[in-house]
Amino acid sequence: MTLNPDAHELLRLIAESPEPVAASSFFHTIHPPNFPQSAPEDDPIREAWLEKQIGLYGEVLKLHEEALLRIVHPANGERPDLVEATDAGRAVLA
Repeated sequence: MTLNPDAHELLRLIAESPEPVAASSFFHTIHPPNFPQSAPEDDPIREAWLEKQIGLYGEVLKLHEEALLRIVHPANGERPDLVEATDAGRAVLA
């Protein structure tokens, strides 16, 4: 299976985590903010970055649907789902 660069990096970071982790904790690592904090909400650079962040949520769903990661602890209203890579997910990275 071939993953796009964002999905590959997300799966790699999750697989390297020693314990279940919120996938979203890696979103800024993959696509760090590239605009000043003072940039207005409608700044095109900020909007493009936001689209990338939203796209990463989509990648998490795809990885889950493909059984490359699994939810170990479902979200509980105080924290998001905690996930880990499956054996199939680790195999894709090898």
